[in-house]
Amino acid sequence: MAEQVEYVVVGLGAFGSAATYQLARRGADVVGFEQFDLGHVRGASHDTSRILRHSYHTPEYVGLTVHAYDDWADLERDSEESLVTVVGGLDLFPSDSAVTVTDHTESLSAHDIPYEVLDSVAVRQRFPQFRISPGVTGLYQQRSAIVPAARGTATMQRMARAHGGRLVERCAVTGVRDRGHAGLEVEAGGRTYFCRRLVVCADAWTNDVLTGLDVRLPLKTTQEQFSYFEPADPPAFSQGRMPLWIWQGDPTFYGFPCYGEPTVKAAQDCGGPQVTGDTRSFEPDAGRQALLADFMSRTLPGAGSPAWSKTCLYTLTPERDFILGLAPEHPAVCVAVGAGHGFKFTPTIGRLLADLAMTGECPVDIDSFRLDRPAFVDPPPIEQWAI
Repeated sequence: MAEQVEYVVVGLGAFGSAATYQLARRGADVVGFEQFDLGHVRGASHDTSRILRHSYHTPEYVGLTVHAYDDWADLERDSEESLVTVVGGLDLFPSDSAVTVTDHTESLSAHDIPYEVLDSVAVRQRFPQFRISPGVTGLYQQRSAIVPAARGTATMQRMARAHGGRLVERCAVTGVRDRGHAGLEVEAGGRTYFCRRLVVCADAWTNDVLTGLDVRLPLKTTQEQFSYFEPADPPAFSQGRMPLWIWQGDPTFYGFPCYGEPTVKAAQDCGGPQVTGDTRSFEPDAGRQALLADFMSRTLPGAGSPAWSKTCLYTLTPERDFILGLAPEHPAVCVAVGAGHGFKFTPTIGRLLADLAMTGECPVDIDSFRLDRPAFVDPPPIEQWAI
C-alpha cells in the first residue's frame, strides 16, 4: 500500500509535535509518526517543567529567546491554554564559571533585555533560601518562566489535530529514501508514504532515521536524571519567593520553585553516562542523586532531601548548539535536535521547521545550526557542554 502526502514528520516529541502543528495550521497535508505512545517517557519531552529564559551566553540564542516568548504566547492564544508561568530567574556564577556573567550580560544588552547583576550579599538578601559564598555573582532576569513539558507537548499535539494534521502513534519509521525530483519515500508501519518534504525530529533516534539517506551526525546521547526534593517549609520555595535558578559552575545544576505541588525539582546538567535510545536504563543512579543532594544541602539547605528521581535523555552535539536545517545533499529533508536545552524554544523551532519544509528558507539566521558546520566535519569534537 502506498499513500501520497505533502509532509511527513518523524518523531512526535516536543519539536515534532510543534512542526506538525505549525504545518497543519497553515493548511498543509501533514502526517506525523511516533514509534512509541504519544506522551511517552523514553525521550526528552516528558515530566512537568522546563525553563524558559532570556539569559543565554550568546546574542544569537538571546535573540532566539525573544521569538520563543512570542511563540509561546501565540500557542497560548490559539490553544486557549495558560502555559507560561513567570517566576523570575537567577543565574549564579562562581569565580571559576565555565561561562562568565559578562557573556550573559553582553548578550542580553545586545537585545535590550533588562537584568540585574547581584553580588553574593544581595543574592542572599533577596533570596535567603540560597547559601552562597563571597565571590559568587548573581544575574537576575525578571521574565524567566516555567513552561510545562508533557502538557505543553500534548497541547501542540491537540492543536495539530484540531488544524487537520494526522498523528500516528506506535508506528516506527523503518526506512527513508530520497527519490530526487520524485520526492521522498518513507516506510512506516508496513506502508509506504511518498512526500514532498520530510521533517526529522527523532532526537536520540535521529541517525537511525537518516541512515537511508547516508547521513550520519556526530551525536552523543546521555541518560540524565532529575530529583524532587521535599522542603520542610514549602511556602519558602513558592513562586514569588523563590526564582528558578542555574548554577553556572562545573558541574552545572539547575532547579525550580514549587510548581503544581509542594516539591522542589532540581538536576545536574550534562552529567550522565552515554547510552542509546534503545539500550538506556530507566533506573536513577544513586551516586548521581547523592551528588545533587550534596550540592542542594550546601546551596539550598532548606530544600530537604530527594523524595524521588526520574530519568530522561539528552542528545548532544559536539559544541551543544542546536541542529536546525536541511540535510546536506538532501534539500527536501529538514532536521532538528535540541541538544539538551531546546524545549524552551519548541514553538519557535516548530515554526521555523514549517518555514524550511514549505519554502526551503528560514526567516531567522540559523547558519550556525546547519548540519555541515565546522564542528561537525572538523575533528576533534569540542564537547563543550556549558550554556
